Amino acid sequence: MRHTLRFTPSGPIRCLYTEKIDLALLGRLSVVRASEITFDRENQRWDALDARTGKRLFSHESRDECVRWEHQNLQPGLPAFDQQTNNT
Repeated sequence: MRHTLRFTPSGPIRCLYTEKIDLALLGRLSVVRASEITFDRENQRWDALDARTGKRLFSHESRDECVRWEHQNLQPGLPAFDQQTNNT
């Protein structure tokens, strides 16, 4: 799986967190969730929700598929990631 680190002009790095890269080696971490994966009991599905708005971004019977969707769609430079991080 590909992981992207985006260095902003002012210095901070934006990325989808992974333990495959020891990000603490780059400096002090500030972690903000872009999404939350929760189970919808009524629909019996897992939902990836926008952490700020609660809007459903993706839904699937499998939690692993929601996690996979996060990794495929919430990398820096992709529209879903950029929409969620423009205001942070």
